[in-house]
Amino acid sequence: MSAKPAASDLELIRGTAVPLPDPGALDPLLDRIGDARYVLLGEASHGTADYYWWRARLTERLIAEKGFSFVAVEGDWPDCLDLHCSVTAEPGAPADPQAALEGFRRWPRWMWANTDVARFARWLREHNTGLPPRERVGFYGLDVYSMWESLDAVLAYLREHHPDHVEQAVEAYRCLEPYEQDPQSYALATRMLPSGCEPEVVRLLVSLRERARRPEDTSSVAELAALQNAETLAGAERYYRSVVHGGPESWNIRDHHMADTLDRLTAHHGPDAKAVVWAHNTHVGDARATDMAGAGLVNIGQLVRERHSADGVVLVGFGSYQGSVVAGSEWGATPENLTVPEARPGSVEELLHQVFPEERALFVFPPRDAATGLHPEVPRPAAWSGVRRDHRAIGVVYRPEREAFANYVSTTLDQRYDAFLYLDRTHALTPLHAEPPATGEAETWPTGQ
Repeated sequence: MSAKPAASDLELIRGTAVPLPDPGALDPLLDRIGDARYVLLGEASHGTADYYWWRARLTERLIAEKGFSFVAVEGDWPDCLDLHCSVTAEPGAPADPQAALEGFRRWPRWMWANTDVARFARWLREHNTGLPPRERVGFYGLDVYSMWESLDAVLAYLREHHPDHVEQAVEAYRCLEPYEQDPQSYALATRMLPSGCEPEVVRLLVSLRERARRPEDTSSVAELAALQNAETLAGAERYYRSVVHGGPESWNIRDHHMADTLDRLTAHHGPDAKAVVWAHNTHVGDARATDMAGAGLVNIGQLVRERHSADGVVLVGFGSYQGSVVAGSEWGATPENLTVPEARPGSVEELLHQVFPEERALFVFPPRDAATGLHPEVPRPAAWSGVRRDHRAIGVVYRPEREAFANYVSTTLDQRYDAFLYLDRTHALTPLHAEPPATGEAETWPTGQ
């Protein structure tokens, strides 16, 4: 628990903040981004409309004003590829991106199948139709969960384009078939047979990698999708095999997979590509500036800073004091509109609420050391942001009654992010689906993020 802030600290916070009446007020953040090639935009929950709205408006400006090449999100590759085809006006794809979003299958569908993403996707399609096909801005999924969907996609691709390689995909299919597309059943079975279906999946992946030669040679969407589905299948197999053992390994496999996918997408879009990433704060904010590091966890924000600091990396976090959110009471449950109570005393959100009740504010932090990703150990004007405080993190599984002992990540704000958007009161988003499909997947740490 941090000390109670002095009146001078509150005055300092007010003095370093930029009011946010509308997206035009994001200019200082656009200036901070400058020529950076990687901009990662977080969210403090997967079910809050305000985070999605501001993230979309900032992304629209990055695309229109700074020529960003694609958006990559914490979503499944197969589902997001359908949306990509719609927003880039691929032949045969739905003219209305909402139709693609309504086809999203895996729980929690509301993360991407919601009215805010639909609005952004329509804007993106309209923007793209005025551009030559090779210059259109893509929309891709980074996540690792879609083991069976990706296997089906690889099998379909090989049958159509390379029938001489179908047998390797069929071997992987035969190995996984007894688990009836239930990830938990597969994970539990690997206690008896630790390697699981890894040999079959690796043989298939090696085959696809050989055909692609190098990721940057996957010039068509079909070739890129085939390779990425094979990579996702291999990543998902490793992920589910690691879940049964607990600890940080499954989380780290997932975030390494997402960072590697981002690298493949950047290579696909060429040497001047610029990427926007949408994911939870726990993935976007540098793990080294949180208690996640003490638990042995890494995340995308840390990995991208380590790999690409010379190209320019800007991490942006979000937070709010109270409001409402869409989430499930347990993994796979029907989503509900839940009340988000007032933030925990001593937290980042409670501190900022003291200064900005019913207001919004932007903070842009000083540049950091490129080698370490952290601020130099010198006095900084915004000293309040260098104090370790609790910072709320709501996943797709949320129980407000646990706020006293869960749902927070200990954070040094100006080391975790390069900028922070504070929205005092936020509201639940509107899903496109009323009910979730069945799922056997287990949640990840922190809960359901």
